Amino acid sequence: MPTVPSRLGRWWARADVRLTSLVLVLVALCVVGHLTRPDAFLTEGNISTVLRLAAAIGVVSVGMTFVITAGGIDLSVGSIVALSSVWMTTWATQSYGVGVMVLCALLVGAGCGLVNGLLVAYGSVVPFIATLAMMASARGLAERISGRQTQVVTDPAFGAVFRGDLLGVPVLIWIFAVVFAAGWVLLNRTTFGRRTLAVGGNPEAARLAGINVRRHTALVYALAGLCCAIAAIMVVARTTSGASTNGLFYELDAIAAVVIGGTLLSGGRGSMTGTLLGVLIFTTLSNVFTLNNFETDIQNIAKGAIIVLAVLVQARFRRRARAV
Repeated sequence: MPTVPSRLGRWWARADVRLTSLVLVLVALCVVGHLTRPDAFLTEGNISTVLRLAAAIGVVSVGMTFVITAGGIDLSVGSIVALSSVWMTTWATQSYGVGVMVLCALLVGAGCGLVNGLLVAYGSVVPFIATLAMMASARGLAERISGRQTQVVTDPAFGAVFRGDLLGVPVLIWIFAVVFAAGWVLLNRTTFGRRTLAVGGNPEAARLAGINVRRHTALVYALAGLCCAIAAIMVVARTTSGASTNGLFYELDAIAAVVIGGTLLSGGRGSMTGTLLGVLIFTTLSNVFTLNNFETDIQNIAKGAIIVLAVLVQARFRRRARAV
């Protein structure tokens, strides 16, 4: 009869080492949070706060996973969130009701993402430059529309729809769960996901295999923009306002979560489950720092160190794979 250590060894050999390591890191952060603030960390209110904060950046990270898996990068996600939130909360838009507010945000987000995709795919603009230009333009347009003023949501129906609970769970968390599940299925169980992996792994081979690489690239960026629009709706629901400052540093947090989750920056491999764990790790880390009154600059230093460590680990795994 096999011993317990041998059974654990076989289980570890079958397990995804990256995902298992991320789970262990998340558990370790929870332990640290409980030990440092036993009166606050594991309370129902704090857990709900962590999940609500993770929801918006998590939705953005789902779209970022597709972009990076396809071999691209998107620096404009935070600005698209800001522009979508501002456009959906203008007096003119709010006068038409909740449906038009939501539709406006979705159209603005998807439109900005599609512009990014067209510039990259058909304009042959480097993704870094194309999305950098969108980052500046979208943030500037958001400031122009709002006059650099916070636009408060006046329609009570919006709060009733998005700020309530469903089966005791906040609606924002349900939205995140649905978007994540849809993203996981799309990446792992559909032709679109397989084409995304192929385009990111080797665009020329994908083209020779019959994939319209340009069209697919444009669609991937449009999908990322749509995720930004959904995140904007969630941010407006949480803060009851639209502002040009919404989404600040979302690009950093999203890229960090995706890279931590095991998605290759060079493209060709993506993990939606890893992205989810990356989002939870960064949100939990920020929450632990906040509860212990650490300043924001310390949090940013820690995030930067984690990103560098994740990239170094990725490089080590690639070298091992090539050696094998």
